[in-house]
Amino acid sequence: QVQLVESGGGLVQPGGSLRLSCAASGFTVDEYTIAWFRQAPGQERDGVSCIRSSDGGTHGTTHYTDSVKGRFTISRDNAKNTVYLQMNSLKPEDTAVYYCAATPALRGLWGEDYEYDYWGQGTQVTVSS
Repeated sequence: QVQLVESGGGLVQPGGSLRLSCAASGFTVDEYTIAWFRQAPGQERDGVSCIRSSDGGTHGTTHYTDSVKGRFTISRDNAKNTVYLQMNSLKPEDTAVYYCAATPALRGLWGEDYEYDYWGQGTQVTVSS
C-alpha cells in the first residue's frame, strides 16, 4: 500500500527556515517522481518543486517554480525512503498547506497535480511575524 506522510510544517518568522519531510512507504522514492505542491486559502494547488526518478534517463533532475528558486531545495534520502524540501528565506506568501505527491511515470508537466497518483495529507506552513 502506497502511503506518503508529510511532516515538518509550523509557524516561522519571515526570513526563517523549515525543512519538510515526505516519508514514503509501499514504493521506493528513487523510482518515482516526487513533487511538493502547496495550496493557500482560496487559491489553487500549485507545484513548488519536484525531483525526478533516478532512472529512465531523468537522473534525479529537479525542478522549481520561479518564486522559490534560490530559496528552496528538494532532495531525496534513499536509505530513509524520504524526500525533503528545505525552505530558506521564507516569506509570508509562502504560507500554505504543503503536500507531497508521487507518480511512477511523469508523462507531462511536473507542476500539474493530475500527473500524480498518490498524495500525502498535507502539512501547514505559516510565515508570519
